[in-house]
Amino acid sequence: MSATTSDQTSNAVSPLKRITLQGKYETIQMLSNGEQLVLAIVMPVIALFALTFTDLLAGVAERTIDAAAPGVLALCVISTAFTGQGIGTGFDRRYGVLRMFSTTPLGKAGLIFGKVIAVLTVLAVQVVLISICALLMGWEPRLVGILPSLVFLLLGAGCFTALGLLIAGTVRPEATLAITNLAWILLAGIGGVLFPTTMAPEWIQLLLNALPSAGLGDSLRAALIDGTFHIPAAIMLVVWTGIASFAAVKLFKWN
Repeated sequence: MSATTSDQTSNAVSPLKRITLQGKYETIQMLSNGEQLVLAIVMPVIALFALTFTDLLAGVAERTIDAAAPGVLALCVISTAFTGQGIGTGFDRRYGVLRMFSTTPLGKAGLIFGKVIAVLTVLAVQVVLISICALLMGWEPRLVGILPSLVFLLLGAGCFTALGLLIAGTVRPEATLAITNLAWILLAGIGGVLFPTTMAPEWIQLLLNALPSAGLGDSLRAALIDGTFHIPAAIMLVVWTGIASFAAVKLFKWN
């Protein structure tokens, strides 16, 4: 009887263990991939230095570093949750890795949760590294805005992970690679991530303000520069997350 009970207990906790191990595997894969490492760590650090020591963000905040750091944190979310996850998942799908995992005890749900763990783990590493660099460069975030900024980082991670999986699960891996990299460049430059949408021409501001990238960038700037909670941005990110998640579940093809 004791052996049976022990086996039942082991089986009861095994799904959580499998998800944890899968999350660890996904995290290692992301951090060991050269291209994803460049997108996740190197490019955001370069962007932080470039924006801090130029006049590109003049007028956004009293000091350039205070305007640069929130945007770079938003860029980290897109790099990991959207571009990195999209590319990795696309090629896993191409080579049958997803199909193999979906038929194991891990299951499709376990695979997805494992990827979520990986995204949040890598994002945590990014946030710590970027924050340390920014603080050493004189960044003084509003303390009252730290908690709201963490909320927006989580919302952004959920939103862009869903968008990345949507693309990776519906188009060919080569197309995923092209789409996600191009989107990363466009969103970083004109999508409200590094630069507030108010810096764009008026005729395009309405369109840009409807993008989840603008909601993420503006909300982090509002929290860390002004210490306020950007309610419209929160609503926008929740709506985008819901739509992208629904579409990904309905359209995602495992092979």
